[in-house]
Amino acid sequence: MGEQLAIKASAPSSGDNLYIRLRVSDVIEESHDSMSIVFDTRGLDDIFAYRPGQFLTLRVPVGDAHVARCYSLASSPFLNEPLKVTVKRVEGGIASNWLIDSLRANDELEVLAPAGVFTPRVLDTDLLLIAGGSGVTPIMSILKSALRMGKGKVALIYANRDERSVIFAQELSKLAQQYPERMVVHHWLESVQGLPSSAQIAALAGDFTSYEAFICGPDKFMDCAVDALLRVGMDRKHVHVERFISLSQDPGIPVVPMDCSDEPTGDEAALTVLFDGVATQLLWHSERTLLDTLLMADIPAPYSCKEGKCSACICKLTRGSATMVHNEVLNQDDIAEGWLLACQAVPNDAAVSVSFDE
Repeated sequence: MGEQLAIKASAPSSGDNLYIRLRVSDVIEESHDSMSIVFDTRGLDDIFAYRPGQFLTLRVPVGDAHVARCYSLASSPFLNEPLKVTVKRVEGGIASNWLIDSLRANDELEVLAPAGVFTPRVLDTDLLLIAGGSGVTPIMSILKSALRMGKGKVALIYANRDERSVIFAQELSKLAQQYPERMVVHHWLESVQGLPSSAQIAALAGDFTSYEAFICGPDKFMDCAVDALLRVGMDRKHVHVERFISLSQDPGIPVVPMDCSDEPTGDEAALTVLFDGVATQLLWHSERTLLDTLLMADIPAPYSCKEGKCSACICKLTRGSATMVHNEVLNQDDIAEGWLLACQAVPNDAAVSVSFDE
């Protein structure tokens, strides 16, 4: 993983209401089954600063309750664009259907600060971007940012069910005309070419093996794309994957701070955490996650999903050992290097040190 990229400085303290109410300045129909939501963040620039490829967590009203859903930012932080996420209708999806059918300009939504690590370390490099369906949303943010801020080439392989399903079709066409020497787009339509196989993606990607790759889309499509890139000889460390997040709980529920001065009872580890250059000693109970331990100690560690699905809370183990209860993000190489998801980590040793500053 290499570095912690989630924004930490703007994270609310654990006793605050973590959600911020934003006005919807516009809704834009992107395709027959998708729309973009544009937010008015005037006066909140520090909180909603973000990196290309990150996402927002929206608190969506459903009847008398709410559900939390994560949607990637399609806007670029380098183009003076308003904050914009894109939502695709999901059959039976209570959040996506409500947003597309009910949300209008001047409505308000509760939103968490941007999070996520699906973002390039540097933009001035050659990028291979592979997207399936609405997985183009974070890819679009990365693409526009790289074209604006870098000098490298950008290749996009974009798969959709049919022509009317292509999100950002006009915007992509304009960008290709604006950057003819730096940008190439390969559209793949299932209605015409069938589902893309690993061999077919490999054929399209074969000229870009020296590029840094970012992949987002349905799980089977991404697995196929990763296999294709490894097949043509791309280094696994240069392949980055973003998986869709469907949350079962609301990550914006505040955690009550605790007094960490109690003596150990035998069920705790002695924890040292490095966060924003400050080392803090805490007691870490064996049945409590690292993230909850930090939030309860009023340390504003970054997070979004709390379910091991988004990597916003990633940190590095520097001493001792810990186990992740659930993990849908880190591969075995990441784990071997010491990376942890704080929201899923519990201690194995009597003394453990972790760093959010790697």
